[in-house]
Amino acid sequence: MTGFDLAYIALATRDVAGAARVLGDVLGLPRHDVALGGGMAPGFAIGATALLLFAPDDPFLGQGAQPGVHHIAFAAADPTLAGARLAQAGFHVAPAPGETVALDPAQLSGVRLRLAPALGLGLGSSALVERIDHIGIASADNPAAIATFCQRLGCPLESQQTDMEMQIAVESFTSDRYGVVYHSRPPVTVGGLRVAFITTGDCELEFLQNFNPDQSGEVAHGTAGNTRQDQGAIARFVASRGAGLHHIAVKSADIDRTLAHLHEAGLPMIDRRGRPGSRRARIGFCHPHAMGGVLIHVVERG
Repeated sequence: MTGFDLAYIALATRDVAGAARVLGDVLGLPRHDVALGGGMAPGFAIGATALLLFAPDDPFLGQGAQPGVHHIAFAAADPTLAGARLAQAGFHVAPAPGETVALDPAQLSGVRLRLAPALGLGLGSSALVERIDHIGIASADNPAAIATFCQRLGCPLESQQTDMEMQIAVESFTSDRYGVVYHSRPPVTVGGLRVAFITTGDCELEFLQNFNPDQSGEVAHGTAGNTRQDQGAIARFVASRGAGLHHIAVKSADIDRTLAHLHEAGLPMIDRRGRPGSRRARIGFCHPHAMGGVLIHVVERG
């Protein structure tokens, strides 16, 4: 097998009109209304792929959809033929709405994946965002994801890293005769994620695995994020929903400008300035309420 390009990313949102306003009016991405499965969906070209918006009860998504990143679609000129080839390779495939073919998430580390024709919307960008940087996936087993997407599907492994947040305690011993002595204890890990980036099209799939299953992390609502909160968000997602698609990240040349623009547009924010992230990037998150339950964040990196 060789790697795949992305046809689209399907987002399930409680507020289709509001999410369309964020992508189109606020971020300035070009809109295309796309015919899929007998209906129309707002679509926004971003880089070489597209974001499609659906209500959770839209028949195109199938039953039981929850707000968030619902599925991604790999581009295939003939989805049925491509699905048959993957079936010969041992993947479980089934017809899906809109002449797409669905693969079994249980074989894909929880990722809901379809095969679909390319939408042909062309390249899309704006002054605030350039393309999709990555699609975040809450992972329970990064090596298994690499084995499936890289070794079996042929997608290149871009890089791996470990994100850690450490605490260091410093003791001081102050004497009126002997002065002050400082002693540092060994650092203690308070949050961490194992991260693997796998390339598909002009972006990556970012698999995020809890570094220490004994730590559930923490999420401090209303404050800027950090690595410990990132770990907590992934751990809670896997505990409540299982492994699977978690968020999308858009690439910006100036993250502070883009985050400020989103804040000034009245969107609820987790981060108002960029903070350190994976791959020497700066990152910043919007609150999921901004997109009707879809978690989106901004990335700035070379």
